[in-house]
Amino acid sequence: MASVRSGRTSTVLSSVPFQSLLYLSAVYFLFYFLSTLCMIIYKSQVLSYPDGNLTLDLCLLFLMAVLELLRLYWGVKGNLQESERCVGGSLALTGGTVLLCVYFLLWQSYVLRADVIINAVLLACYLLAFLLGFVTLARFASAYV
Repeated sequence: MASVRSGRTSTVLSSVPFQSLLYLSAVYFLFYFLSTLCMIIYKSQVLSYPDGNLTLDLCLLFLMAVLELLRLYWGVKGNLQESERCVGGSLALTGGTVLLCVYFLLWQSYVLRADVIINAVLLACYLLAFLLGFVTLARFASAYV
């Protein structure tokens, strides 16, 4: 898409699908965070958690929330400002959040079926966000060559 301003042509490189997915990811992560927090509390009441694992699971969940907020902020900012650095930072943080998601999918003390379902959906969102982010980053990089 090109627009003409004062005799110059500029091209908009921002990705609408990437931006939309970031907003949908924010809404889903809010659901994910609250669901996982409730399940951890439920498991701590019903099941016998090993010493220290409850604290570890809670700390990792809150770390994941902080990383997710940064990932979404940098992704949205980078896409709207067409910044390679911000989109690249968002992609790097996606790797960290994927690792934490895999932890909650496979390695936490007790994994319920609901854990598997919500983590699988979140991993699918991360995969799609990574692919769209990578395409967006490539578009930004190729425009300035």
